[in-house]
Amino acid sequence: MLLDAAAQTFAHKGFHGASVEEIAEAAGFSIGALYSNFSSKEQLFLELLSQRAHDRVTAAAEIFADADANTDPTTGEPLAALSRMLVDVADKDTDFAPLQAEFWLYAVRNPDVMETLAKRMREPRDALARLVDTTRDQPVVPSETVATVVLALFQGLVRQRRIDPASVPAELFGESLRWLFTGLEANEQEARK
Repeated sequence: MLLDAAAQTFAHKGFHGASVEEIAEAAGFSIGALYSNFSSKEQLFLELLSQRAHDRVTAAAEIFADADANTDPTTGEPLAALSRMLVDVADKDTDFAPLQAEFWLYAVRNPDVMETLAKRMREPRDALARLVDTTRDQPVVPSETVATVVLALFQGLVRQRRIDPASVPAELFGESLRWLFTGLEANEQEARK
C-alpha cells in the first residue's frame, strides 16, 4: 500500500514535487511509520523502482512458464500474451510511464545516484536475461544485451501508446519481439556456418 501510494504521488508530482508527508497521508501512514520502513524519500523511490521492474519481469516469466493458460488461443504463442501485458500496462497502469520517466530523470540529474539506480535495474534485467536464455540455443549475442533491448522496447512502446494509442496496436510488442528473435536466430545460424 505504501509503495502504491508512493508510485501514484511520484507519478503525479515527480520526485522533487512529492513530499514524504503527501506519500504517508496517501498511504494512510504516519510519517514516522514511513520512516520506519524507509530511511529516506530516495530509498523509498529506489525501492519502488526495483519493485516495479521486478513485477514486470516476474509477469513475463509467468507468461512463459504457464504458456498454455496465458497465450492467445489463435496464435498459441506467449508473445501475444506479452503484447497484452504491454497494453494493460500502458492503458491501465497510468502511473507506469510517468514513473519510468521520473526514474530516468532522477538518474540523469543525480549522477552520484546513477550507479545505485543502475544496480537496482540489473537484477530484473538479469532475470529477464535468464528467461531469454531459455528460448535460445547457442546464443551469439549475450542474453544480457538482448534483455536490455527488450526492456527498452517495452518501455518505449508503453510511452508511445500512452501518447498515441493508435500508433501501438495491441499486437505490436509481440510482433516486435518476434522480429528481434527471428533476426537473432538468423544471426546465430550464420555465425555457426
